Amino acid sequence: MSVDFPEPTVPASSRGEVFLGYLDYFRSQVLDKVESLPAGALRQSGLPSGWTPLELLKHLTFVELRWIEWGFEGREVAEPWGDRRDDRWYVAPEETLDELSAALRSRAAHTRAVVVDAADLAAIGKPGPRWNGGEPPPLERVLFHLVQEYARHVGHLDIVAELAGGQVGE
Repeated sequence: MSVDFPEPTVPASSRGEVFLGYLDYFRSQVLDKVESLPAGALRQSGLPSGWTPLELLKHLTFVELRWIEWGFEGREVAEPWGDRRDDRWYVAPEETLDELSAALRSRAAHTRAVVVDAADLAAIGKPGPRWNGGEPPPLERVLFHLVQEYARHVGHLDIVAELAGGQVGE
C-alpha cells in the first residue's frame, strides 16, 4: 500500500486533498512497517511502555473513529474507546493483522468520504459527547490533529520496527 510522500511542490486540488495526501502517506507507512515485522514481533513490545505494533494499529483506527465519526460527524458510536482495556491499548488474542489492517483501510475510506463530502475545511463538527460539552472544532482542526497523531506514531513505530528487524525510514 505504499503511498509516495506528498511533496509540497506538487500541486493539490484543495487544502482538503493536502490533508488527505498526508494522512494516506502516514497510514501507508504504518501499514508497511507493521506488515514488514516478523510475526513474533506483532504482539510483543520492545519498549518500557509496553505497547505492541498490533495495539498501535488498532489504536490509530479508533483515533480516526473518535475524531471523524464520533466527533466531527456527531454519530453515536457504541465503543469509541474500544481500543482500550484497563486504561491501556488492547488487542484480543483472536484479532489478526489482516483484520486490523483492513479496519484501518476502511476507516481511511470513511475519512476520505467525509472530507470530500464536506468540501469546506471550515465546516464545524456536530455537538456530541466527543467534545465533553465544548464547542465542536472545524474539520481543519480535526484533520490537523489526525496528521500529528499519525506522524508521532509513525516515529514510534520506526523505533519498534528497527528493534524487531522490520522496515524503517521512509
